[in-house]
Amino acid sequence: MNVQYAIKDDEVYVLEVTPRASRTVPFVSKATGVPLARLAALVMVGHTLEELGLTREPDVPGFFVKEAVLPFKKFLGVDALLGPEMRSTGEVMGVGWRFGEAFSKAQLAAGDRLPTEGTVFISVNDFDKGAALKIARDLHRLGFRLLATRGTAAFFANAGLPVEPVNKVSEGSPHVVDLIRRGEIHLIINTPLGATAHDDGRSIRVAAVRYGVPLLTTLSAAQAAVNGIRAMREAKWDVRPLQVL
Repeated sequence: MNVQYAIKDDEVYVLEVTPRASRTVPFVSKATGVPLARLAALVMVGHTLEELGLTREPDVPGFFVKEAVLPFKKFLGVDALLGPEMRSTGEVMGVGWRFGEAFSKAQLAAGDRLPTEGTVFISVNDFDKGAALKIARDLHRLGFRLLATRGTAAFFANAGLPVEPVNKVSEGSPHVVDLIRRGEIHLIINTPLGATAHDDGRSIRVAAVRYGVPLLTTLSAAQAAVNGIRAMREAKWDVRPLQVL
């Protein structure tokens, strides 16, 4: 069974339950070397797992990250906003001995290569500022220049971080979208909350897609990106054929 969920206001909703395998099945099969779809078909016609030799959880040698490939770059001007509808047009896999390596490879394969230097723009809602501080500090230690909207910049500055304030779109030029157009921003972390913030966020998202700037809209993705950037700078990537896992 494939089950699709959505979460709103801490309430979990079931969108659909369908009698089919999801795209996660071939992903897990590649990561473990176990042909799950074939084995499942054999179980359905009467074979046991003991007969098929699958009696324990398969080993997972390293980290495997699945990333969705989204079509927004083909539709310039469309808001890259996600919801419960299926938007992805494909998926890629990043493989590495460490999570950061696997995550950064997945972003590269999906067409969103993470920067290893440059300028990061951060604008987060009040609920996210505390957690975003650690991410901003990590990026500063990696040598990135920090830009932020005034509220976020003031919060970071109070914690001792060197950060430069920049206007929101609603505050007039020169603003963050102007900087994106001029190629002065290399990574965006934006978690809007509220109507005005979402209007500003739309302009940022559209500009990010148009000019190819990686855009992160959750703090979990931002932390994963920090791990990926650190892995890209600290270690040389290698290639791991799935056939030898």
